[in-house]
Amino acid sequence: MLAPAVSLNAADRKINLMGGTDEDIAKIKNMVSCPNGIILTSGPTGSGKTTTLYSVLKSLNDEHVNITTIEDPIEIKLEGINQSQINPKAGITFASCMRAILRQDPDIILVGEIRDYETLEIAISAALTGHLVLSTVHTNSAAATVTRLIEMGAKDYLVSSTLTGVIAQRLVRKLCPHCKEEFSASYDEARQIIANEQQINEFTNKTIYRSKGCSKCNFTGYTGRMGVYEIMPITKEIKKLIAIGAHDLEIEETAVHNGMITLNQSCINHILNGETTIDEFLRVLGIVNE
Repeated sequence: MLAPAVSLNAADRKINLMGGTDEDIAKIKNMVSCPNGIILTSGPTGSGKTTTLYSVLKSLNDEHVNITTIEDPIEIKLEGINQSQINPKAGITFASCMRAILRQDPDIILVGEIRDYETLEIAISAALTGHLVLSTVHTNSAAATVTRLIEMGAKDYLVSSTLTGVIAQRLVRKLCPHCKEEFSASYDEARQIIANEQQINEFTNKTIYRSKGCSKCNFTGYTGRMGVYEIMPITKEIKKLIAIGAHDLEIEETAVHNGMITLNQSCINHILNGETTIDEFLRVLGIVNE
């Protein structure tokens, strides 16, 4: 039985990103305002990809919009949204479920993960025929997601014409506000997370924080987690690069030139804001200069 459509209040319509800036949220709102296309979140398992997509769905949920999800498993029940769970043993896969759901003419489809070419092909077909498709992939960066889709077998011109945006993300631990202590990073510490020499020198002259530990954080130095995001809208310039088979490094450089904040820079911003540490950067994103 299909869940009834509901009207949500203004608070429910907000896109909530753990640690995301107002600029991040504005970029995502702009991407999901498109009535069709594919929007992907990327990152390793446990990086909060599905949580981000759920937040987007809540913001789009309306009695006039038909939203359907295909998940494995259904992690959170969303009121007013039709949710389906796959069962590969019974032959109910992402691809077969999508075929059945498209016959119901939904406006928005969330696919838990694009794992293979068959699912990707149907997602592209759905986007081309006026649907908004949200899904996740396992890649290391927003630009690398483009390469991954083409490696799966999608034609570059189809990726170019259907991909609307990519959100790469990670989760880092938040510093305990009760015991974090001030310090200034050494040159060697800064060099592990920053490549540019001038930026390294600027970083070492700023006050940042490190974990200490107290009874309120169970002596871990951290409490809770927050997201770091790399949001890449697919502009006309990037579409042209994808269509001619450009390398993901070239795509990333163009996106940064257009204002994209990389995962590394996003995490550095949180460090400078006293929200997380160099240790967390290294644990989640690795050493920049090896």
